[in-house]
Amino acid sequence: MHAITQIRKLSIWIFLIPLLAINLCLIISQNPEFLEGTIFTVDQIGRSAFSIPYLDGSLSISRASRTFPQYLIFKPSMILTAALLYYYWRENNNLVNKLYSSDINFNFKKFGILSAIFLVIHSIFLGIKFDIQIYKLFRRVVLLLFIIFELIAQGLLVYHLYKLKNKLEKFINKKVLVIKAFLVSILVIVAILSLPILVTKGNTHFKHALEWNYFVGVIVFYLLSRFFWKRTT
Repeated sequence: MHAITQIRKLSIWIFLIPLLAINLCLIISQNPEFLEGTIFTVDQIGRSAFSIPYLDGSLSISRASRTFPQYLIFKPSMILTAALLYYYWRENNNLVNKLYSSDINFNFKKFGILSAIFLVIHSIFLGIKFDIQIYKLFRRVVLLLFIIFELIAQGLLVYHLYKLKNKLEKFINKKVLVIKAFLVSILVIVAILSLPILVTKGNTHFKHALEWNYFVGVIVFYLLSRFFWKRTT
């Protein structure tokens, strides 16, 4: 099927582009001397000592990415990822509706597209400073909505694919489907359990470590999509 080929191609790029972007920003942040004396000299705010934020939460993705020149990598990468997300959810939505062969339009792509829109908004406003409290709240709400809509879209897609697994037997790896369902469940549980900590002050290192690992967890879903669909001709 052409749709499966497209989904496999989109999946790997949706995983790789943001993963490489955030980690490249981290490397630049921790090694600013490499760009010293060039037009890409790293902003002082965006500099940090060596650490592994996935483990120690020493800095946030925002701090590693929001200043010059890191935002030249982060913002275009996230906007490109959002564009790929649009096509990913559109292709999956069309495929599922085709396989159901019914008049019902399972329009779950709208949640995936909304997550892509909020990812773009978050990327555009990252690093822009307004000295008003409502702006800080706005950024947090945008990021929260990205996560919520992303999890809803992922959950609905796994649900529909599970219902269609017998129809798709020749095209899918059922073990990967189980892993995808497990991953989404873990992401939802972690989000719910972490909410009381996230809405209170303090625990900064925990929040930062959670941010890095959670972001990777969300995009691992797309890596699994690559292995979920078998290669077609």
